[in-house]
Amino acid sequence: MRFEGTLTRWNEERGFGFIAPDQGGDEIFVHLKSITNLKGRPAPAQRFSFEIEPGPQGKGKRARHVLPVQPARAIRPPARPHPPAQWGTATLFVIPDFLALCLALAVWWRPPFHLALLYAGMYAGMSLLTFVAYAADKRAAASNARRTPENTLHLLALAGGWPGALLAQQWLRHKSSKGAFRSVFWLTVGVNVALLVWLCSPLGRQLLQRGAAL
Repeated sequence: MRFEGTLTRWNEERGFGFIAPDQGGDEIFVHLKSITNLKGRPAPAQRFSFEIEPGPQGKGKRARHVLPVQPARAIRPPARPHPPAQWGTATLFVIPDFLALCLALAVWWRPPFHLALLYAGMYAGMSLLTFVAYAADKRAAASNARRTPENTLHLLALAGGWPGALLAQQWLRHKSSKGAFRSVFWLTVGVNVALLVWLCSPLGRQLLQRGAAL
């Protein structure tokens, strides 16, 4: 016999909670392993249908064959697919613009070849690492696994991986619509560009040479 009830408490770390049956009486213990066909994680106030069985050693009751109860919905016409994000194609031009800036700096101030090679290698390596970090975080989000902190993604972008982050936001559609996150991301891009211009300038190179001589 199946019953319905509302989840009143849920311990995310230990993976169990309690359901209050609609017909009243004591709350029923429920374990995450007993819940099927659930998208996401259980949350208080969520509705479930279930069967009841005795608990271990006959103590208390526990729910089994637990299924989420879908709320009744009005019939709606099929949703139209959302158009692709308008920012995507435009902001990808930031990368070739950055490459054009690097070329202009090389022609104008002629930085040492080893400095240009070092920066090219750093940007390529950090971009690849950042793209992989975005991809791993998107997989974790889809499987409710442990996520990569946003501060870590920002630090990777700040360390030179922002081109890889930009490609991941466009191609993976990850972190592409969160306004606060993207504001900080563009700040890391601005810091990278400003730092590169300063390092290539005569003043920046002079200060670096003095620092290396100390």
